[in-house]
Amino acid sequence: MTDHLPDTGTSPGSTGTGSGTGPAEPRRPGLAGRPGARKKERIDRLAEAGTLSEEEGVSLWQSAWRRLRRDPVFLVGAVIIAAFVVLAVIAPWIAPHDPAARLLIDQRTTSNPIPGPQPGHPLGADDAGRDMLSRLMVGARQTLIVGVLATLGGLTGGLILGTLAGGIGGWMDGVVMRIVDVMLSIPSLLMAFSLAAMFARPSQWTVILAIAIIQIPIFARLLRGSMMAQRHSDHVLAAQALGVRAPAIVFRHMLPNSVGPVIVQGTLVLAVAIIDAAALSFLGLGNPDDTQPEWGQMLGRAQQYFNTHPEVAVYPALCIIVVALGFTLMGESLREALDPKSRR
Repeated sequence: MTDHLPDTGTSPGSTGTGSGTGPAEPRRPGLAGRPGARKKERIDRLAEAGTLSEEEGVSLWQSAWRRLRRDPVFLVGAVIIAAFVVLAVIAPWIAPHDPAARLLIDQRTTSNPIPGPQPGHPLGADDAGRDMLSRLMVGARQTLIVGVLATLGGLTGGLILGTLAGGIGGWMDGVVMRIVDVMLSIPSLLMAFSLAAMFARPSQWTVILAIAIIQIPIFARLLRGSMMAQRHSDHVLAAQALGVRAPAIVFRHMLPNSVGPVIVQGTLVLAVAIIDAAALSFLGLGNPDDTQPEWGQMLGRAQQYFNTHPEVAVYPALCIIVVALGFTLMGESLREALDPKSRR
């Protein structure tokens, strides 16, 4: 007769809970321990994510530069602008001829007022017999001077008004922004024409002043919006709680953190400034001295020969378009790299 073993709740070949020997039965899905395992796994993943990386953090500008180095649009714009700036600086020394010398004036006739391309003059000459290539090269300097000085003037005025509106606020904000709204309600090019025409004698400086004035409200409105956003930031509130004076908060905390978008906007406005300067010179409101060539001035002088010799107008027009395109490409890429919201 076979002895019956007592029922211990375990199968043969396995050990009970109190036994320290024998293989353990594998955990099957659906047991009570499964949620705890998932929770432990989530905690482990969070711990790994919170572990400090050996790589040091980078600033906003460093991160933007890493993106820009791989951005073909920015590189194309940067190459165009670099070539334009280098040409503007060294043009007087590398120009093949004196841009004011009438070297081909003897070839100008009634039937052919524009001397064509020939050895030593690959682009021909203008209606005064002056070498076209030399005038285009030297004209880059005047175009760069007008565009940069006008943009710097508008940026300076915009920084002053934007700081007053965004830093002081109150009634000052209301007065400044009403002035800005009135200026923005007038088409910019029409205002530039009106301002340039007010001067008795047009010159290069009247063009610079007119373009700078129409750019002031653009920078002022942008800086005011950036400073208003900074007003309720944590570091400004902390400075106020510590008793830091208002001028120190504006110039040490709010303004440095708000000026970045304004500077980026300056690269885009520079392209517009070059086009506006060319438009004013085209209409005869620029520098009347044609011994100092400027692309807009050359374009205006060539309009009477456009039907018979369009190349005289095409050359300066292409230069204006390419340079404006370079500043636009570089400015858009820079704004996209610095603004996470606009990144693709």
